[in-house]
Amino acid sequence: MRDSHYTIRTATTADLDGARAVMLDTVYRDFGTGYVPRWHGDIIDLGGAYVTPARHTLLVAVDGGDGEVVATGALDSRGPAHPPNPAHVAEKYPSGVTAQLRRVYVRPEHRRRGLARRLVDELLAFAAADGGYRAVYLHTDPAVTGAEPFWRSLAKIVHDEREDAGGGQGIVHFDVPMP
Repeated sequence: MRDSHYTIRTATTADLDGARAVMLDTVYRDFGTGYVPRWHGDIIDLGGAYVTPARHTLLVAVDGGDGEVVATGALDSRGPAHPPNPAHVAEKYPSGVTAQLRRVYVRPEHRRRGLARRLVDELLAFAAADGGYRAVYLHTDPAVTGAEPFWRSLAKIVHDEREDAGGGQGIVHFDVPMP
């Protein structure tokens, strides 16, 4: 997929360092957590997490001006684990038949240009073409500026942990319609 400035494509080995930089910058800057191995281990091994497995994918948006990776989006066949996610969410989205959207991140200076939506459209097309997925799931941290409204525009909330006693992890869980 291409417009006058960006190309969306499946990541190549040459793209992995750029994709990893986008992701690590996001967890440090936007999430404020920094790298936490139990949450972000896939970022270190992008090839093993998304490139090598047949039913997984990693997409990148590349700036046509300088060839820099400026946005990422990934999909894998792992449903949300319990714990830390609520049991009913994990039960509704089992591994193997759930496509989980992950790491849809756009560098701040490239936001508001439709890149995240284009990445999601391509990820959903990948999930549909697989033939084995029956649901698409994702979760987001609503503290990240713009994340919750973006996902609300594309998906349906299935659980908002902020409504749990004690607020849970504060995560919002979404079901994304399959194309």
